[in-house]
Amino acid sequence: MNLFCYSDVFISWVSGALDPECTASSDLVTSVTRGVWAMIAVFLAYCLLQAPSTILIRPHPAIWRLVHGLAVIYLVALTFLLFQKRDDAREFMKFLHPDLGLELPERSYGTDCRIFVPENPTNRFKNVYATLFDEFVAAHIIGWWGKAILIRNQPLLWVLSIGFELMELTFRHMLPNFNECWWDSIILDILICNWFGIWAGMRTVRYFDGKTYNWVGLSRQPNIIGKSYLQVKRSLGQFTPAQWDKDEWHPLLGPWRFIQILALCIVFLTVELNTFFLKYCLWIPPRNPVIVYRLVLWWLIAIPTIREYNVYLQDSDSRTLVKKIGAFCWLSLAICVVELLICVKFGHGLYPKPMPSWLVHFWISVGVSLVLFLLLWTSQLHLLVSRKKWK
Repeated sequence: MNLFCYSDVFISWVSGALDPECTASSDLVTSVTRGVWAMIAVFLAYCLLQAPSTILIRPHPAIWRLVHGLAVIYLVALTFLLFQKRDDAREFMKFLHPDLGLELPERSYGTDCRIFVPENPTNRFKNVYATLFDEFVAAHIIGWWGKAILIRNQPLLWVLSIGFELMELTFRHMLPNFNECWWDSIILDILICNWFGIWAGMRTVRYFDGKTYNWVGLSRQPNIIGKSYLQVKRSLGQFTPAQWDKDEWHPLLGPWRFIQILALCIVFLTVELNTFFLKYCLWIPPRNPVIVYRLVLWWLIAIPTIREYNVYLQDSDSRTLVKKIGAFCWLSLAICVVELLICVKFGHGLYPKPMPSWLVHFWISVGVSLVLFLLLWTSQLHLLVSRKKWK
């Protein structure tokens, strides 16, 4: 309640309710902007105190209630954006950052795939040099480090890594950024950046999972330096999970579990693809902070989402607890779908090149093979069950 009292005092001061002459000279745009931010602040204050808690308790349940509020605000903002025209949506983006609303230059990474360029005397490896020092290299490493902390399963991470490269190959006729050289896609992305990010993320998980105990208490430390070190370590430890549970996905446990894990991979890849399509449709440069804000928000949302989904799968295996998907799972799915709808609506007329026929045939064959594989798997399981009953 104290937070609400403080927020009421702050709103009274900012809104000019006690001094109307202070806001009489402000224009309409300024008043509307300040009012919208005040609405968001009030809603987040409410979520901080009253929103439903998640299964996460570190660093504090209120933090995840706040993330829940941010996710709802993002979903509402996306819904508003979905009902706008494409040009109006691009103009609306200027309210988020003044540099937005300008058409982006086309940027392709596959125009010259030569590793050695003999006609360039200053730098004969300029193509490799330009790719190595691109901002997406650091983004790949940091991104896969964060995904490894979320998923905590190396085979599944490699499926997602190779799957996204297939997505880039599939949609490179639509987005210039996806037009990459073979060595950029296979060697730099998969074998170097993604591998290093996955390795670093799994090392982080194993470090906290195998954390050693400190049997000497704070009062038994011999000097003030040791006590201060332990006190700081305890304080920072509050921002780490209470326990690093090993997420056991078991995709080959059965056909239904395979479909559940496949759905997780599809949503994951869709969220990643939405990043690039939203940038292209709404004219957001790669280095604009709006991209970073969205990625950080999605990472915060994904932390309780992945945990809730994994707990749901484990509860389904144990058959002892209530089989119910958490609120963050439904919220994440809704955000992903609305982002996808925005990309589809605003993408009309932006992609004149059709998908190559060999790609269409490839994905049709993959889909048919997957359906046949699941049907065969299911029939074999039913056959085994029926044999056991007859015995």
